[in-house]
Amino acid sequence: MLTADEKPLVTVRGLRKAYGEVKAVENVDFVLHHGEVMGLVGESGSGKTTVGRLTLRLVEPTDGSVTFDNVDITSLSRGQMRAIRKRMQIVFQDPFSSLNPYLRIGETLEEPLIVHGLRGGKAERRERVLELMSLVGLRPSQIDRYPHEFSGGQRQRIGIARALASEPDFVVADEAVSALDVSIQAQIINLLKELQRNFRLTMLFISHDLGVVRYLADRTMVMYLGRIVEVGLTEDLFSEPKHPYTKALLSAIPDPDPTIKRERIILKGDVPSPINPPSGCAFRERCPFALPECARDVPPLRSVSPTHMKACIRDDLD
Repeated sequence: MLTADEKPLVTVRGLRKAYGEVKAVENVDFVLHHGEVMGLVGESGSGKTTVGRLTLRLVEPTDGSVTFDNVDITSLSRGQMRAIRKRMQIVFQDPFSSLNPYLRIGETLEEPLIVHGLRGGKAERRERVLELMSLVGLRPSQIDRYPHEFSGGQRQRIGIARALASEPDFVVADEAVSALDVSIQAQIINLLKELQRNFRLTMLFISHDLGVVRYLADRTMVMYLGRIVEVGLTEDLFSEPKHPYTKALLSAIPDPDPTIKRERIILKGDVPSPINPPSGCAFRERCPFALPECARDVPPLRSVSPTHMKACIRDDLD
């Protein structure tokens, strides 16, 4: 349980990333507390992956700051960043391309131990590798196999074990189950949930699958065209969404109860180009509730309750 006076582990302020004329991320703010799982959802191209990589400083921001455990990592040199890197890890989307095909699994899991100077000699590192394999449900007999000898779900387990090798405090899971068969997804989701709880990991869980986010996340952020448009406690956001874009996303989820008839909100047109986004609210051209004044200014995130914020000028939609 989070406490009100607990200092955040991760604080992101004014984060921006532009690739030439493309504004991939615009003025993103959020905090993550110790042991919290934050979901990040939105359509493809909304900037979710870029936010995750900016937060780990795998990508350099155009502007803004990322503070990790009271240290502004955006101001650190490469050498200083190496010292803190072991506490921040990522689980990649594609378990097929994220593993070196020429390394045995034991070597893959040993590599971060060597890079970060952990666990002393060869025997201690092998013991740690076997421990990591056990944590994610792999057998000791598989230690000398190559990636091509594993299924997709097993490869993702290896990716998770690699991320945990340096005993990190913060993990970004970037679409960690989207490349897997549906039958395997539930196993990996449950594994992530168990590991997060057992090691009190702080996690940014990036996904387009709203059902998965609802199951895993304590809080959820919704992105649209590079900006956060809503953030709140997950159950509050799913049961009472405040932003028109969030309402539209959630209206598309089938309800398992056939007696519940949810009104489907059909959005107009396509996501605008990040090279030339609309003036004012980027969502206004697709929004069924847009007003003329929505074209004037970019709406800031503002509180609608102590734990819920939205970037929309309309109060009558709450």
